[in-house]
Amino acid sequence: MHIHARALKYFDTIRRCGSIRGAARQLHVASSALNRQLLQLEDEIGFPLFERMADGLKLTPAGEVFSRHVISVLQEEQRLQHELDALRGIRRGELSVVSIEGVNADVLPAVLERMLTRHPQVRISVRTAGSQQAAQAVAQADADVAISFSIERDAALHQFALARFQMGAVVRPDHPLASLDTVSFAECARYPLIMASPELSIHAALRPIVAHHKKPLTILTETSSLELAKSIAARGIGVAFQTRVGLERDLREGRLAFVPLRAPEPVICDLGIYVRAGRALPPALDAFIRLLTEELDSRSLIDRAPIEPPHAPGQSSVATPSGA
Repeated sequence: MHIHARALKYFDTIRRCGSIRGAARQLHVASSALNRQLLQLEDEIGFPLFERMADGLKLTPAGEVFSRHVISVLQEEQRLQHELDALRGIRRGELSVVSIEGVNADVLPAVLERMLTRHPQVRISVRTAGSQQAAQAVAQADADVAISFSIERDAALHQFALARFQMGAVVRPDHPLASLDTVSFAECARYPLIMASPELSIHAALRPIVAHHKKPLTILTETSSLELAKSIAARGIGVAFQTRVGLERDLREGRLAFVPLRAPEPVICDLGIYVRAGRALPPALDAFIRLLTEELDSRSLIDRAPIEPPHAPGQSSVATPSGA
């Protein structure tokens, strides 16, 4: 089998776009020419790679297998270019980051500032998505690194670090709950609640204690927007729930108060850093992950102090397992 590099790039663009026409626009080639290339590739492979459906193209089982090979080849090509650049003394690179909304408020700006100060020629693109969507983007090579809460184990992902943050009630500083050291869900339920919708990891983290609460709840709203939840809580008309991640500025400036939730087991959200499994890291990506891990480490240590004994000297609060 002799597959040209151009065919791999064409296939990958079709996979990303989900259509011949969309890929042709991106590649600046005629749709008919791109379709011929795909048919030739499928003839060479010996299997159809896409199902032709009314709403676009979907990978066949053979297409899924082939796509994993293509992603590895293209990412290795990118890594090779970065290493050759490093040998020439060129300190450059491009990174694509997909992150959950919460880290955009304070965590990610702090990391980007340090990254761009040390490596000013590295170009970084950032987009926001839900945790599962972020993980999927990395698994499909649509992003280099994902920052996500509570991702289930996936053979397609490698977990570089894991920081643990406690869930708490978010209220105005003059709210009756704000003066408490910790608060139970039952105490929160005496007030209107601002609940996370199912696509947020907050929803899953709270599900056991919500299910245990047998009395009726007054739910003011259910939302997938942390910004909306914070804004409603800041007006004093409801109790929201999240970790301190994303609240940093509001807490510093006294607009909101965070009260850790008290439960038989600490209510925790795990914030992880993920890349595609088996991928060798280009220098720029490796540097970014190291800075991000350090940032999460320092914040996790502060967050965990009220709920766990202090760590032994030199022990980090960020777990670094070999894979996820």
